[in-house]
Amino acid sequence: MNKTLFTALIGLVWIGISCQPKNKSQTLESSESASYKVIGYIAGWKGVDLEKIHADKLTHINYAFANVVDGVVIEGEGRAEQDKENLSKLRSLKSINPDLKILISIGGWTWSGGFSDAVLTDESRKRFTDSAIDYLIRHDLDGLDFDWEYPGLPGDDNIFRSEDKENFVFMLKSVREALDSLGTLNNTHYLSTIASAGFNEYLDVNDMAEAQKYLDFINIMTYDFIVQGNKPTGHHTNLYAEGREARSAENAVLDHVDAGIPIGKLVMGMAFYGRSWVEVNPENNGLYQMGKAGKGFPFSAIEGLIASGDYVRYWDDASKAPYLWNASEKIFVTYEDPESIFNKIQFIKKHNMGGAMFWEYNEDSDERTLLNAIDKGFNNP
Repeated sequence: MNKTLFTALIGLVWIGISCQPKNKSQTLESSESASYKVIGYIAGWKGVDLEKIHADKLTHINYAFANVVDGVVIEGEGRAEQDKENLSKLRSLKSINPDLKILISIGGWTWSGGFSDAVLTDESRKRFTDSAIDYLIRHDLDGLDFDWEYPGLPGDDNIFRSEDKENFVFMLKSVREALDSLGTLNNTHYLSTIASAGFNEYLDVNDMAEAQKYLDFINIMTYDFIVQGNKPTGHHTNLYAEGREARSAENAVLDHVDAGIPIGKLVMGMAFYGRSWVEVNPENNGLYQMGKAGKGFPFSAIEGLIASGDYVRYWDDASKAPYLWNASEKIFVTYEDPESIFNKIQFIKKHNMGGAMFWEYNEDSDERTLLNAIDKGFNNP
């Protein structure tokens, strides 16, 4: 589409979206649900190997990341040609799965520093919105995924303001209206989604009941509940926890529902990686014991740890989460595996959530152990 034509028309066609806010509740209620989403993030800096991508087992791919620089959405630093090539490859997967949607994820942990300034005023929000739409058109994408970490919070030592609360909503409204304007010209519904934090502080400083009106679905980052360091070990992506104040996937979902988001719009995140502690107190096979920061591991490497025979897998049935313990070296590893994914998929299906999301595709095993577990969970009774 001609950019000038689009810019002229976007100001003429504005489609309002209304949605009744939900009452807050401490319980999860089932409702009718469409088919489940399986959303895989693919890190652009790792490249795109089409032979390794099982497009038939995905509904959406979120390509990570676009940056926000001087108030506009641009390709990653020095990666314009790589991003162009990678996104072209991903679009080609539609020959295998015509219903597959390709989105650009904007921001991420290290590239969220420009959001607060970019959405500060009506003028800056228009500039930001226009650049996001231009990016979508330039790469022939199906939607935009905003991974602002975080509105109203510093994240990676970013600029943040109390005004982010309302400006975040204004941004999403501006983008939704622009996408709908473009969609009326192309007879297409373009997607607008976000990655949402899995902790209550994020919900406390944002108006998610209003924000969700302009979103197709919300991917909750239900992982990194604990990070390795000089602190007790624990699960970083557990489904359950004791008490409503503790971090868990269930509590994150409950908190989002309490914040006014329909449960059918919520997508549960899954981690294709683990975290470790070293010099861990051996009591309870290292679980909930003091230790020091260790390495992070992709799931492919974790399978190798298990195969080595040096690590023993244990299952915490209360949390529905696995962990590894190396008794001789006193190393503890928290991670995701097919059994924990099975339990999460059953939870998603029981409560008619929107589906599952995971970070990150390339960290799975060559056999796609975790992706296959998600696929099996959704497609088997």
